[in-house]
Amino acid sequence: MTEPDLTDSGDVPTPTSSRAPWAVAAAAVLAALGLLSWLVAAPGGDDASDMPTAASADAGFARDMAVHHQQAVELSYIVRDRTDDEDVRRLAYDIAQTQANQRGMLLGWLDLWSLPKTSADGYMAWMKGDGHMGHETTKNGSLMPGMATTAEIGQLGKASGKEAEILYLQLLTDHHMGGVTMARACAEQCEVPQERRLAQGMVQGQRSEMELMADMLKERGSAPR
Repeated sequence: MTEPDLTDSGDVPTPTSSRAPWAVAAAAVLAALGLLSWLVAAPGGDDASDMPTAASADAGFARDMAVHHQQAVELSYIVRDRTDDEDVRRLAYDIAQTQANQRGMLLGWLDLWSLPKTSADGYMAWMKGDGHMGHETTKNGSLMPGMATTAEIGQLGKASGKEAEILYLQLLTDHHMGGVTMARACAEQCEVPQERRLAQGMVQGQRSEMELMADMLKERGSAPR
């Protein structure tokens, strides 16, 4: 059975090249999920003046985390094709489904707020007091903290078996660490209550998954990078 398409065809920048058939978008479906699940997503009601602005932390987090999540979905489906290990495949599927659904909420909010899905200020500009403010890339060339580089994604796509499992778990541990940093910032800076709660849930969920991945790496004679 072919895996469902979990990315969108809108104007959210794609963090990596389309390396797998599933990486073709279905943004209308994901945006609808966000709108239906969290229809009222404004700090003080339906008045337009209560809606977040394009420069707000709410909008910045929604834009950037949508891109961040997109890569986690891609990495997770790559490893499912590179190993037969059921524990890794199950974890990868759970991560892909969770982050695809959350991404749908984030994109749905941007549509609800009538805000663009890209920013001329680059990634991370919304994070007050953070070293990544206004930077397009991090030192290793990735778009945002924790994101894998094009070379690392290519390496995962060529690996198999235990090698692929270890690399995936290491990449996703880094990815989650970056995601937790971003989500914690939104939990502190965002004004929309629903988005703050989602961000806090990301912090808790991804920390739990990092503990699980550390155990899985140990079982394979390895450790986070």
